[in-house]
Amino acid sequence: MAVTAKAGALKAAGVNVIAFAAGEPDFPTPTHIKDAAKQALDDDFTRYTPAGGIPPLRQAIVDWHARDFGTSYEPSEAIACVGGKHAIFNAMAALLDDGDEVVLPVPYWVTFYDVINYHGGKVVRVETTEADGYRLTAEAIEKALTPKTKIVIVNSPSNPSGAVVGKPEFQKIYQLVKEAGAYLMTDECYCHFVYGDEPFSIAAEPDAKEHVIVVGSLSKTFAMTGWRLGYAMGPKNLISSINKLQSHSTSNPTSIAQRAALQALNGPQDSIQEMLGKYRERRDFLVPALNAIPGLTCPMPDGAFYAYPTVSAHFGKAGIGSALDFATKLLEDEHVAVVPGEAFGTTDQIRISYAASMDDLEKGVERIAKFVASLG
Repeated sequence: MAVTAKAGALKAAGVNVIAFAAGEPDFPTPTHIKDAAKQALDDDFTRYTPAGGIPPLRQAIVDWHARDFGTSYEPSEAIACVGGKHAIFNAMAALLDDGDEVVLPVPYWVTFYDVINYHGGKVVRVETTEADGYRLTAEAIEKALTPKTKIVIVNSPSNPSGAVVGKPEFQKIYQLVKEAGAYLMTDECYCHFVYGDEPFSIAAEPDAKEHVIVVGSLSKTFAMTGWRLGYAMGPKNLISSINKLQSHSTSNPTSIAQRAALQALNGPQDSIQEMLGKYRERRDFLVPALNAIPGLTCPMPDGAFYAYPTVSAHFGKAGIGSALDFATKLLEDEHVAVVPGEAFGTTDQIRISYAASMDDLEKGVERIAKFVASLG
């Protein structure tokens, strides 16, 4: 947010900023989804709804997930929330007591860390490495489990690294968490944007309903970031608790957004593959181009739309001592906005979102190369 604010100030001053910081699709919301929102207005669908979403939307959430991933949730085991963050926040609020441990792979999406702390939980970090493409393993998870473990979080594909946990490894992680009597929270925000194997959900495993919490969002899948519509699925008693919490905080997600979401889930899905194809093209240009810049190393992401290059080879130059310094000076000198790794629990990396045009990617890489060359 700090980088975005500074980049916005530069743009307002007339500076041409290449923005690689925002984690959102650069595609418009598909027309049929926007039309559904317009129709909702015309129908005066502007009143309160049930706190957890209208029944047809909860049905659509479980039907869509079943079609794509082979799960078997009931509407009573699903809830519509005000974005994926809201689903995560409410699930943590319902589950965590002071001192409960939450296993969190690093690098992590920034919100996880703060939400765990907000609800009195204890973060147990599980480090991943660039050499392994930041891929999480069951062996690493097993070492982190204790009798106090309440939740294990897996975000695959990952924000910020783009790493994907393969199905066999994910199944091993699921078995470990199940045997430990903990919950496995699977963040499926980027689940449809996978470049290799077919997308899957660990929630399709036998008996998963009692041990898995699915949190997701329509934001990335349907280019609906500003609509704020997410969901959670899990054990019926947990969903009921989340519903109670939601009724006293936000109440229902916006009624108009719910009708748009209904159309997104039940309507044409072509836009997903179209976006995925564009992201693949951009990834295949960006990552080799970054690796060609002296001192930068970047594993090839298997999903999402982020690259996570290491820049620490340039620490100690021009007063740069951290990824934050690197990102700040890059923005100031060459007007390229990226996010420093400190936001995601690491010190040596920056995150680059390639949800940007090829023209911006090409210009941005040129500017990054120029910046690195200027460091000597």
